[in-house]
This record gives sequence, structure tokens and C-alpha cells, in this order.
Amino acid sequence: MTDNRLIPAAVFGALLAIGFIGGGALIGQGVVNARVGDRSVTVRGLAERNVKADLAILPLRFTASGEVLSDVQGQIDIDLAAVRQFLTAQGYPANAISLGRLEVADRRSREYGTQDGGPRFILAQTVIVRTNDVDRVQATTRALNDLVRQGIVLQDFSGPTYVFTKLNDVRPAMIAEATAAARTGAERFAKDSGAGLGPIRQATQGSFEILARDEIGDEGQSPDKKIRVVTTISYRLR
Repeated sequence: MTDNRLIPAAVFGALLAIGFIGGGALIGQGVVNARVGDRSVTVRGLAERNVKADLAILPLRFTASGEVLSDVQGQIDIDLAAVRQFLTAQGYPANAISLGRLEVADRRSREYGTQDGGPRFILAQTVIVRTNDVDRVQATTRALNDLVRQGIVLQDFSGPTYVFTKLNDVRPAMIAEATAAARTGAERFAKDSGAGLGPIRQATQGSFEILARDEIGDEGQSPDKKIRVVTTISYRLR
């Protein structure tokens, strides 16, 4: 025989459980709603652009050595005339060619103290080509064997340096591209999370990087370059 006193207790327990469940659901919903107002998403936008250097700097450093300083100086003058003639034949105007300092080393002076029987004096002269004609400099580099055949000793030759000087011309458009890319990513995230995308909360523009186009080797030695900028933007979520 069922105890009738247990029925009210069971009903009361069921109602109490339902109350806890409902209360828990309301509490959970309240926490979610409280977080929605403060939710945000932080995304990064990348912009890249391939460019070509618009300035080339070609240093040519050559040396001569001997026992008599005046003779070595005379050889340097002969080599300098040959280098100028070579560069003129390559098509460079006079204002693209400048003369660096003359270096003189006495290997038997107190500073060097060398008594190995080698030449006493070593002179080095540098000629610098600075031009916007990047293609011409590339062709000149391939033709340097003509100078070597004339007996001109090129020292420490590491090739020309190529520079991109028009960063300010592409900066605004690249920032706009990076910002648009960041917003696209934020909109996708907001859609996937079932929220609306709000205004920008915080934005940071990273520094511009100029790299070799293939990101191999020294950027300065490559006429083909890649510019990269990354923006970091935080958006509020509605």
C-alpha cells in the first residue's frame, strides 16, 4: 500500500528541482548577456606589395701597391682614369659618378709593423656610382670583367646596393588594404559566433618591412623587393 504522505513530498521535490533548473538557466543567460557588452575580437590584417628598387649605389674600390709611394700613386691615377672611362662607356653621366677618399697604408710604419717582405705601400681608391637607372647598374655589374682584364684589382666587391625610396607613395594604400583585410577577418568571426561587428576598439599599425622579394638573401642586394605591413585591430562585438 502506497504511503499517501510520500506523494506531496515527491511533488514538492519535483517542483523544487524545476525551480533550480529554471533559476540556473536564467542565471546562465544573465552571465552570457553580461559578457556580450564587453566582448571583442582582435584580428590582424596583412598587406604585401612587390616593388622594384628605384635607386642603385655601386661602389668600386681598387688598389695598387709598391715600394715607392709616388709610383703607387701614379698607378692609382691610371686605374682611376680607366674606371671613369669604363663607367662613361656604360652610359653614366658625370654627375652619377663621385670619388671617395684615397686610403694610404704604409705596412712598415709603426701602426702596421709588418716586415714580411711584401710591398710597403698599399693605396686604395673608391669610385661610387649613384643612379636611379637600376637596370643599367645590373648590366654594369655583369660587365666588370672588362676592368679586371685591364689589370685593375677590385677589392671587397660585394655588389651594388638597391634601395626603394618611394615608401611614402605606397604607404596609405597599403594601410587601407591591411585594415580592410582585418575587418574581413573580424566580420567572419562575428558571423560564426552569432554576433554583430561593432566599432573599432583599438588599432595598431605595425612597422613596414622591406624584404627581398623571395625573402632569400640580403634585401639590399636585391633589386626586386617585397613591402609588408601588418595592422592589429580590436573590434567590439554586439
